[in-house]
Amino acid sequence: MLRITTSSTSWSTTFKLEGELAGPWVKELEQCWQQALSTAQGQSLRVDLTSVTFIDAAGKALLHAMHQRGAEFIAVGCLTKFIIEEITRREAQPNRTQ
Repeated sequence: MLRITTSSTSWSTTFKLEGELAGPWVKELEQCWQQALSTAQGQSLRVDLTSVTFIDAAGKALLHAMHQRGAEFIAVGCLTKFIIEEITRREAQPNRTQ
């Protein structure tokens, strides 16, 4: 189960996630994210992962897509920080074809 709480100010929208970012909950977050993108003109979009207990492959893929669209992440704990580092590092590495 995943609880998604959205809070907005004039300069940012934050999604606070609690629980597991997995299975059908990934699609639920994606829908919330798409809606925020359409209405958050010029606002920064943040994802608070401090209360997330598990992220599956689909959840990681969504976080990667969110990062590509400018999302900022808030994370604590070794595993969550590692996952976010892994997601953000993917874009920093150049593609090498041999």
